[in-house]
Parts: sequence; C-alpha cells; structure tokens
Amino acid sequence: MRVKLADALVQIEPTFKLGIIHYTKIVVSSSPQMLKGRLQLFQEQLFFEMDEKAVTEFDGIKEWRALWKKFGADPNHYHSSVEALYRRIAKQNYITPMDSAVDLNNFFSLKYEIPMGIYDIDKIQGDITISIGDEETTYVGLNGQENKLENILTLQDTVGPFGSPFVDSVRTAVTENTTEALQIVFLRPSMDVKEGQKLINSMATMFLQLHGGDFESTIIG
Repeated sequence: MRVKLADALVQIEPTFKLGIIHYTKIVVSSSPQMLKGRLQLFQEQLFFEMDEKAVTEFDGIKEWRALWKKFGADPNHYHSSVEALYRRIAKQNYITPMDSAVDLNNFFSLKYEIPMGIYDIDKIQGDITISIGDEETTYVGLNGQENKLENILTLQDTVGPFGSPFVDSVRTAVTENTTEALQIVFLRPSMDVKEGQKLINSMATMFLQLHGGDFESTIIG
C-alpha cells in the first residue's frame, strides 16, 4: 500500500507533510482505566486553560485554520477535527471513551493540537491518495451524517474517499476486531521532517505499550 500527496495539494501548500504509522499484530480493546483517566484529566485541564485562551489562539489550531483557507474551505463553518474537539471541551462536553485505539488517537490529537485519523487497513482497498475534495466528494461520517468534503483534504482509496482531518468515514473505522491499522498524522506545516519523525515515533511507541504489535513509520511531503 502506497500513500501519496496529490500534485494540486502540494502546489497550494508546498510545506504540507503527513506522518504515517503502520501498525501490525495489535490488539484493540476497551480502554484501560489509566487511559480513560489520562484523557479525562487532560480535557479538564484544557477546559480551565480555555477560560483565558480562545480555541483559535492555540498554535496548532491556528495553523490548521490558515490551511483550511488556503484550500478554499471556511474554517468558521468547517472545523478541523482537533478544533471540533477543543470546542467540545470548551463547553465541558467531554469525549466519551470508545476503544483503546480511538481514545489514544484523540489524546494525541488534543495534546499536540493536530488532526489525526486511525483506520482499519483490512477495510482499505489499494493505494491511498491525499487530495482536496470536490463537489462530488462525500461519505457517511462517524458523526452519523452524509458529509460533503468540497475544498477539504480527503484520503481516498480505489473505492473512494474514506478519511479527512474534518471527520472520518464509517467505512474504514477501527474496531476491537482490528489487528492492522494505519494512523495518519496531519502535521503542522511549520514542523520540520526531523521533528515530525520524532513525534510520530513517540506516538507509535506509546501506542504499542497499550496494543502490542509492531510499527513502521515515515513522513511524506
């Protein structure tokens, strides 16, 4: 399986980079109390921090709002997944635990202020292209809605679009039956390759502590 950036995307944002982590032989389960507690505590700390700091003042969210505009989307109407999480927390609408993979993915996203997705590789067909969606790019998302992804970054396989830093699809969602997963880390444009590689390796090491298995990682862009 290859992951590539569409030429049109790179032309708009030459500094765009993705972190890619491929996990094998993992065991996904309900989250241990340690992870649930850590995720809850981090959200409570963010809630109090946002008493004095607006969501749009966090550096990572600020960078992704700027990227949204470059791609032609309205960041005030379509929030990146990490901004959507921060806005939930600002209302004390804390994230409900799902499973160990999703919960840890959300924790990383909150901690590093970047959108991230994790996908069941068995549900992905062929190579993956990251491109900017058009008026025909849609899918049923994890939010239970039919989502239009015009001018929004999308991940597409040979079947069609399945993921985005906006909202991911139902089709490739990780479950407790997942044994092989692909984690896509939408790095900040300001982050260099060396810093990005260090970050995704740190994430992957922590992921394996909970799920076992092995990983391979790389940066593209």
